[in-house]
Amino acid sequence: MKLMKSILSLFIFSFISQWSLAQKSVCSYEEQMKKQGLVEVQKVLPEVFVQLKYATTDNFMKKNVYGCLTHAYLQKETLEMLGKAQKYLQKTHPGLHFLIYDAARPLAKQWDLWNTLSDMPPKQRSNYVADPAIHSIHNYGSAIDLTLADANQIPLDMGTSFDFFGELAYPKKEQELLNNGKLSERAYQNRLKLRNAMKAGGFMPIEYEWWHFNAFSRQDAKQKFKVVE
Repeated sequence: MKLMKSILSLFIFSFISQWSLAQKSVCSYEEQMKKQGLVEVQKVLPEVFVQLKYATTDNFMKKNVYGCLTHAYLQKETLEMLGKAQKYLQKTHPGLHFLIYDAARPLAKQWDLWNTLSDMPPKQRSNYVADPAIHSIHNYGSAIDLTLADANQIPLDMGTSFDFFGELAYPKKEQELLNNGKLSERAYQNRLKLRNAMKAGGFMPIEYEWWHFNAFSRQDAKQKFKVVE
């Protein structure tokens, strides 16, 4: 009888411990996004890699900003567009994969990024981080930061790292940078592969970051979706 009680006690203790760990692993930001109808990218597109840079120290802030938020979430419509882009990429460049650096971003985290660049004038700052007062398209789950990678998740050469603040990262300057030798032909072609695939899915590039693509304009995103809190 004592042995049975001991086994039962151990079973109950093990169950409670596992339940407690499961509860601790729940991320409030991710749960909120699910409630708002956003979908985890890799549950629909497992061939897309995810390494959220703001959930690591490998970013311009040099610290983990996202904490428990480690999975990429997008609005369903945006995810469908990414699926189209992925099909185009697989057809034109077999063996390459999208590698997501950032996706849906809670507004609280937008403020963290904005405040980190407080030394910059607001107009210049907004080239790199959208003003939280007017929201980023990331805050609506309709923007993606990403690159291309091989099957081992090794990123292709794009000429700069993610979150590089300078003209070398500007798509609008690529021809000039290519002509003066600051941007290599290899990096330029890799950027074109990424941009062509994303455009095939319906995404729009921007002038200042080769890695950033919008599914909708800010105005359209605001009309379609609620801000991610």
